[in-house]
Amino acid sequence: MADYEKIIQILKNHDAFKGDILKDEPLAPKTTFKVGGPADLFIAPENYYSFQIAIDALLQNDVRFFIMGGGSNIVFADEGFRGAVVCTSNFNDTAYYPPSNISPQFGKIELKKNQALITCFCGTPMASLVKFCTENTISGLEQFAGLPGSVGGAVYMNARCFDKSISDVLFSVSTMEIDREAKKITLNQELFDSNAWAYKKSPYQGGNRFITTATFLLTQKNASEQDKIASECKKYIAERVNKGHFKFPSAGSVFKNNRDFGKPSGQIIDEAGLRGTAIGGAKVADFHGNFIINTGNAKAADIKTLVQLVQDKVHEKYGFSLETEIIFVEN
Repeated sequence: MADYEKIIQILKNHDAFKGDILKDEPLAPKTTFKVGGPADLFIAPENYYSFQIAIDALLQNDVRFFIMGGGSNIVFADEGFRGAVVCTSNFNDTAYYPPSNISPQFGKIELKKNQALITCFCGTPMASLVKFCTENTISGLEQFAGLPGSVGGAVYMNARCFDKSISDVLFSVSTMEIDREAKKITLNQELFDSNAWAYKKSPYQGGNRFITTATFLLTQKNASEQDKIASECKKYIAERVNKGHFKFPSAGSVFKNNRDFGKPSGQIIDEAGLRGTAIGGAKVADFHGNFIINTGNAKAADIKTLVQLVQDKVHEKYGFSLETEIIFVEN
């Protein structure tokens, strides 16, 4: 059994660690689905260095851990999480990235006129990044206005909104490679390589590299165009509102679209007659076939069972295997 008290003492006694350390912390309020039991240990470092300290302490003491950001695509089990959940939401700075800081390993890179590099920590809410860009008259992320969750999660999932993917504007990513067997952390920085990315796919899914910062290649506009950028952002937020994205706790789109299917997953689910189908407090939204919502008292098990039911029914009717976007975290 994990010695959580030892971890707590290591962090509390470390001169440089800053952040919250909580036992038996409820996870449901920290996710957009609002489901899931408590974490045995919940650690929320205040800065990136404290994050490294926490991960190292967990590694050295063989404590199971899960790293989360904004909790927008995660379903924790009803039993909670046996181990430590480390949350990155407290380190969330966003800033201009000077071209002089570009790693020499990337070779010679020359930015075009009006191109700007913007970097932020993984815990930065997408809303904060979009706000920073709007306030500084930077264009390129308007389609992501209103997207819940963190930058790290958006890069990890290669989020796609209104026909634009995060990878379309990504310049570089810094990562922490975690070797659990060797109990070692390695920090890396890599330039965006289009060959490693695809629709809602990133090279970090299913691996041992955790995104720590992301740098985006965007367009610096004239101050006179700020209202236009803000108007675009409001347009996309309004479209999300009109589609019912914020009516109930949810994780947004549950299933990825697949061009081979010929239709969006939501339309396929609608045509299979599944809109409105409910299990416990989880329901396929009446307003969108690709949304599963928490009507107020859903359990993680309800959501998981409903996801499986939709997959089974669609496969039975059309032969399609719908792939989920949301991540189910086992206890």
